[in-house]
Parts: sequence; C-alpha cells; structure tokens
Amino acid sequence: MELDLSPKLATKVYGGDGGSYYSWAPSELPMLRQGNIGAAKLALEKNGFALPRYSDSSKVAYVLQGSGVAGIVLPESEEKVIAIKEGDTIALPFGVVTWWYNKEDTELVVLFMGDTSKAHKAGEFTDFFLTGSNGIFTGFSTEFVGRAWDLKENVVKTLVGKQSGKGIVKLSDDFKMPEPKKEHREGMALNCLEAPLDVDIIKGGRVVVLNTKNLPLVGEVGLGADLVRLDGSAMCSPGFSCDSALQVTYIVRGSGRVQVVGVDGKRVLETTVKGGNLFIVPRFFVVSKIADPEGLEWFSIITTPNPIFTHLAGRTSVWKALSPQVLEAAFNVESDVEKEFRSKRTTSEIFFAPPN
Repeated sequence: MELDLSPKLATKVYGGDGGSYYSWAPSELPMLRQGNIGAAKLALEKNGFALPRYSDSSKVAYVLQGSGVAGIVLPESEEKVIAIKEGDTIALPFGVVTWWYNKEDTELVVLFMGDTSKAHKAGEFTDFFLTGSNGIFTGFSTEFVGRAWDLKENVVKTLVGKQSGKGIVKLSDDFKMPEPKKEHREGMALNCLEAPLDVDIIKGGRVVVLNTKNLPLVGEVGLGADLVRLDGSAMCSPGFSCDSALQVTYIVRGSGRVQVVGVDGKRVLETTVKGGNLFIVPRFFVVSKIADPEGLEWFSIITTPNPIFTHLAGRTSVWKALSPQVLEAAFNVESDVEKEFRSKRTTSEIFFAPPN
C-alpha cells in the first residue's frame, strides 16, 4: 500500500466567539500516525482566552501571526507569563500547563507540532482542561473536589460549574489579564525572525535552526525545529535527514513545488504547496523544493533535538566528498563529464538562486 504524502489543511475541532482550534487528523494524513506526530492550530480573536490545559504530548509552538500573552507552568514551578508575537517559538515539554490570550484586534494564530509516541492516540494530541464544561474536575464528585480543595459544597458547585465555555472563551474588554514579564521569556521562547541566521544566501534563502543551544527546552521536548525562508524562484537542495528523523513541514506563506523521492528511486510526491499546508517527509526520503516567484516560507519540526542533514547538491554535498574515480564508476561516465559535474555548485550552500 502506497503512502499518501500529499499536503493537507487543518480541520476545525471546536470554537466559538473567542476563537477556534484546528487539527490535522491521521485519517486524512496517515503519516501522522505512522510517524507518531501531532499537529494543530489555535486561532484566538480579540479577547479570546484559551483555557488552562495540559497535553499528553510534548510540543513545539510557533506563533504564525499576531501577538498576545501565554501563561506557562512547568511542573513544580511558578507561572511564567510571557509576551508572544509572530515568529516566536516555545518548547512545551510533558506536564506543562498552558493558557493563551489575545488582547489585540489582529487574530493570534499559534501552530503546535509534537511527538505523540506517548499519547492516547497515535498522531493526535489530547488536551486535558483544568476548567470549563469539559474540565477535569467536572468528572469528580462534589465530595472529592470539596475534600481536595477544602471547600464547602456550594462553593465547589460555583467553582466547577460556573464556566460553561469549552476550551476557548471570550473575555470582556475591561478584564485585566496578568501582564507579561520580560525576564520570564529567558530560555522559554526564541523569535525565529530576530535570531541569528544559520544560513543566509543572497537570492537563495535563510534558515534559523532551533536546537539545544539556542532553546535548551527542546532537549526535553525531544524535537528540533527550523524556519526556512526561500526567495522567489530559488531552490532548496535535495537532502535527507541522516539520523533517521522525520521532517514535518508547515507552509507559513507563499507557494512552491515539492518533490520527494523514496525507496528504489521512486518519486513518491510531486505537488504544489501553499500557506496552511502540512506535509511529512518519511525517514531517509529525499526532498527538494522550488519557490514560486513570491517566495516560500516554512516551519518544520524534526524528530530529534539536534538534527543532522545530508545534502545532495551544493558545496557541502556528499558528491564533493567522493573521489573522482568513484563518481566516474558510479555514474558510468567519462572523466570530462565527471569534471564538469564537480566544477558546478562549488560555492553555493543549500539554496540556489534562480537561473539568469
């Protein structure tokens, strides 16, 4: 049975006046289940408040647009309240309780991608809400909650039953949420649009890689990530993850063409991707992208905190490391053909500007 690698859009799961929650289902994107990866998006309108929750999966959050406030409570730690904006990446290990709030007119959209190997369902996140109509304490009897919190029955009923919203609610304009603290961002978030570039090629593209050095918490999450911005009509070198990692890619904006080649040299995907698409490259499969004239930007997670990639074109490609005789024999070509092949792409890294 052939794998369906075609890109997919997210589907709305729940929502209301305050915003909506979307996810990608393994039934539509089978590689999620096979790779034990989950992916979802939270979109908050003005005054939208995503109720406190924890998840059965470790995740990386990436702010796609807008700005707002996030509350993060690590196990046995105090709440950290941080300002978030477009380009921010936040690592969310197991056991973290989070809430999200948007006080601006612009919609706040946050992407979540993570590891579901310990989740209840492979390829899906399950969130456990602390409050709301589906909050965990709605399942306990009044006696149990009362004894746990040392409260009288009437107070318990008010606390547990008053919030009728599910997952996302809308707060009043005059409601004051806690103010973010600058020091709380330290080690919790990294802005990919402001971070030092790992790769920067004129008319080619730029890359920021998240790893245990610039965002130590990704070590606890067990995932690496990168933001890639490919210039108009530029190409990203064919390459693969050489440490058996899966690459899960969300197209942030723009569009372009993608080809993926797998076992026995078979092309397993050839398609056009656009903003909002999610697709997954299986372990060791080779992927390459060419941006349309308006460019192509994507955010990827890689299922190891410090990924290693092998590129098959450009200055650092594996071809440049092989001896001329080996290439002549491998391609079954004369030395003049091998020399021409070796003489190309001697300065280009992993992005190639469009032909003149």
